[in-house]
Amino acid sequence: MSKSFDLRRVRPLGAALTAVALSLPFVLPLAAPGPDGFVREAVAQEMQKVDTSKLVTIGGAVTEIVYALGEGDRLVARDSTSMYPEEALKLPDVGYMRALSPEGVIAVNPTAILAVEGSGPTDALAVLKTAGIPFETVPEGYDRAAILKKIDVVGDFLGVPEKAKALEETVGADLDVAIADAARRPQSERKRVLFILSFQNGRIMAAGRHTAADGIIGLAGAINATEDTFDGYKPLTDEAVINAKPDVVMVMTRPGAGSTDEEVLAHPAIAVTPAGQNKAVLRMNSLHLLGFGPRTASAIRDLNKELYGNVSQ
Repeated sequence: MSKSFDLRRVRPLGAALTAVALSLPFVLPLAAPGPDGFVREAVAQEMQKVDTSKLVTIGGAVTEIVYALGEGDRLVARDSTSMYPEEALKLPDVGYMRALSPEGVIAVNPTAILAVEGSGPTDALAVLKTAGIPFETVPEGYDRAAILKKIDVVGDFLGVPEKAKALEETVGADLDVAIADAARRPQSERKRVLFILSFQNGRIMAAGRHTAADGIIGLAGAINATEDTFDGYKPLTDEAVINAKPDVVMVMTRPGAGSTDEEVLAHPAIAVTPAGQNKAVLRMNSLHLLGFGPRTASAIRDLNKELYGNVSQ
């Protein structure tokens, strides 16, 4: 014969475990179901609660997602790359996402921090993570799936998964249309684009694989002129620039950004490429083009139009 549980004994024990667990906010919930399963579920839910009423966001896409979810009233500060929507500019600026000062972030007294992967420096993040402030890293990526993942992570952290799902459906559908439209262009007609991040001692710092620039160029129906030669951003020799044979040189418009079109075209290596001979220099807004957030479908259309003169439908 099987033995039955005496709930008169189990429930007091469950209540005691609940009290202990709630006093330890970062203890993980037990995985195995117990006779008083509702107790463990309540404990798990309680431990997952994070106060996000005073939120700091690091990364333009992260900030955009918070506003797109209708949760902008939680924000108390943002980083300098968070310039959209316009309401974000009214918030205190805690600095550039890769050069954060932990003192500046802590000074706004946040209850939680959302930071895109790649924020830093490492020692600053270490200070923030040990300051007792809930900290969530939003994974970075440069394709459709990565954008939807960002929305999912932000929505879960803010406790609004239903809103996140709805936004993912809207953004995903828009991306599908923009990507499909750009993909219709025959490979033989696609332009080779050299993305220049900066000039360092006369050498061009260009975008390779696994970069936001490489991602958006491909999604817009063009070819990264550096193709598969390196990862990240790398200074190129003049020979490498010439061999890349770019049809277009793309540079970003941002505060304090690099050289004029004339200076770019005067570079001896660029001057002999198809882009140099045709004076094809394209300037785009870096925060919009490289953000990989809710507006990326618009960025794909904008770049496609600038390269080919057509508008995605």
